[in-house]
Amino acid sequence: MSLKRLASNAFHSLRVALAWVALFQFTLGASLASAAPPQPGSNDANTTTPIKHVIIIIGENRTFDHVFATYVPQPGQHVLNLLSEGIIALDANKNAVPGPNWALGHQLSASSPNTFLLAPPTGDFPNDELPTPLAGGPSGADGYFSGANPCGTPAPAPPLPALACAMVSENGLPNDYYQYLISGGTGLKSHTPDTRITNVSTLPAGPFQLTNSNANGFNYNAYAASPVHRFYQMWQQEDCNVSQANPNNPSGCDHNLFAWVEVTIGAGSDSVTSGAPQPPLCNLTGDVTPCFTTNFLPNAPTATTTGEGSTALGFYNMQQGDAPYFKMLADTYAMSDNFHQSVDGGTGANHIMLGHGDAIYFYDPTQANPFLPPSKVEVYQFDNEGNPNPDVGVVQEIENPNPAAGTNNWYKWDGYGVTGNAGYPPPYSASPVSGGGSYSNCSDPKQAGVGPIWWYLITVGNNAGTHCEEGRYYLLNNYNPGYFGNGKNAYTDTNPANTPFTIPPNAKTPSIGDDLNAHNISWKYYGDQWNNYVPDPYQINYGTNGPNADEYCNICNPFQYDSSIMGNPAQIAAHIQDTLNLYSDIANGTLPAVSFVKPSGYVDGHPASSKLNLFEGFTKKIVDLVQGSFYASNTAIFITFDEGGGYYDSGYVQPLDFFGDGTRIPLIVVSAYSKGGHINHAYGDHVSLLKFIERNWSIPPVSNRSRDNYDDPVPSPGSVYVPTNGPALTDLFGLFSF
Repeated sequence: MSLKRLASNAFHSLRVALAWVALFQFTLGASLASAAPPQPGSNDANTTTPIKHVIIIIGENRTFDHVFATYVPQPGQHVLNLLSEGIIALDANKNAVPGPNWALGHQLSASSPNTFLLAPPTGDFPNDELPTPLAGGPSGADGYFSGANPCGTPAPAPPLPALACAMVSENGLPNDYYQYLISGGTGLKSHTPDTRITNVSTLPAGPFQLTNSNANGFNYNAYAASPVHRFYQMWQQEDCNVSQANPNNPSGCDHNLFAWVEVTIGAGSDSVTSGAPQPPLCNLTGDVTPCFTTNFLPNAPTATTTGEGSTALGFYNMQQGDAPYFKMLADTYAMSDNFHQSVDGGTGANHIMLGHGDAIYFYDPTQANPFLPPSKVEVYQFDNEGNPNPDVGVVQEIENPNPAAGTNNWYKWDGYGVTGNAGYPPPYSASPVSGGGSYSNCSDPKQAGVGPIWWYLITVGNNAGTHCEEGRYYLLNNYNPGYFGNGKNAYTDTNPANTPFTIPPNAKTPSIGDDLNAHNISWKYYGDQWNNYVPDPYQINYGTNGPNADEYCNICNPFQYDSSIMGNPAQIAAHIQDTLNLYSDIANGTLPAVSFVKPSGYVDGHPASSKLNLFEGFTKKIVDLVQGSFYASNTAIFITFDEGGGYYDSGYVQPLDFFGDGTRIPLIVVSAYSKGGHINHAYGDHVSLLKFIERNWSIPPVSNRSRDNYDDPVPSPGSVYVPTNGPALTDLFGLFSF
């Protein structure tokens, strides 16, 4: 959705700001309150460990190597990262440079002109250099709060300055972190070379350090572009082939196609060209536009690219001060260097797996075939009142990653879709919806894209099957959930401001919320800006600064897909709340046993739309509140990410099923029982968090097919990172000393 800046009321803004200050003061004053007694019949206190409360904080889109590439652990500990593997080294000034084992991270070009391939034929990029990384994010110096009137305050009231506007727009930061919310703009036009990066146009074909101390350079507070992070793209980036397998990497995934996938298809044909055919290659037109190129052409700056370049290969450098808060937490508490995103691809599917231990599929019981998503059919003929809908158009919601004829890896049907008037207020103009490929029937190897993954899973061993029910079309990429926050059905809503790229309500696949409810264990999902979202179901105020800012992430809430929760107003009220409630629950001693916490788009750390230091600040506020409260002694705070965001990572990836696993992501645990900078190497993913909850409260897995049924990993003799009994997932108890 495009960022929009709509008017807001300045005096209301100031009142909200004062109210937040009052809440902050109250929270500090109440920080030593004791916990309220459990409700009658509650099993909250019936744990197998001293941990009585679990808080899971989920940021956005960073791999382990992207954040911890140069991390040096505490004495006696070992970490697997770019530095320890020798892929990079540090010079005398601690700048990251190619290391003795640089070849392990070497990126390659490839050729896939006829069919989707997991491991296509490869060769070097021209001059063995990466395609130029491109800029992304806000260009203004004050980030998304740039301009003379960042809150859109209507006259005659004076405009709020950037800092005041930021503080009434987002409440999830410590006071000293708001300076980062109003700074870090790129100063560059998006989709052009990111000249802040050292030697941006001649980078060796492998991982590179993002940050530097150059004048007008790329510092840790800077906004960065966002790499592609979709399902088939990520499978392809990992370059998995059994012929490449060895005892320390039995999956045969070499991770050397991140840049190539990024510059050949990026976020999908629907996203790059709105579903239009790929323009002819620039080298065939003499660089006369319109044309398509995989590397930015200074002499043809308007040529079509995927808009990313080799963004995926960038990483931060902790040895020069990047990510200081997360480094401190890793030094002080415990961390995993073998924790993974659970689904290849993006935000929605990974949050769904986090909540369910499983993927969900299309099911519309009103159809003749209830399992078949819209495929080359016209939708949105009429709006909610029966009037002709300006968004009427033909969608193709089934993925087809096979290349279009005459192209190299330009997927036929893939992308976020053209969404018409979605997210905008009336009046509406004719804006047909189209595209939107995001489902696959992964039980059928004849389906586009499915066969190569299906065959790989058979040949790689590891007892990994597709884990796909027959005839079901599973959601692989981001679609809106089946419910709005107000409990109404979002799938059947045809308001032009809504989107047809919405999955029907899920009534088939249970969640950890259902599991906890069934065993009388309290839980909540705290979504930042939920209170602003509920009255704004179409998110008209998305991208609008001010007290009504609606940067709530609807696709991130795994329970918002589910009829068992969203179809019951009492369940919504009890379990889905704003992060303001989290702060007050900590202060008042009313924290549930299990908490899932999601920051808003301002502070979730997502590249381009947010920054990693803002997610550090969001996390710090919660950690500080807990540590200053009664809960400090009996709470485990898990800090992780939804997915790697398409950034490169060098770690082992275990094939569990059709859906993943994907790249490693950070996982830090803050508790009184996880200290000393311990690094745990047991193989895990998002579902490991469910296994921890289930073991701690002695409850069964979510379902008989969910991944939390997998055994704990038994490490191989040659590598602690590789399970011998796969598919296997840790329950994370190794991060604690009880």
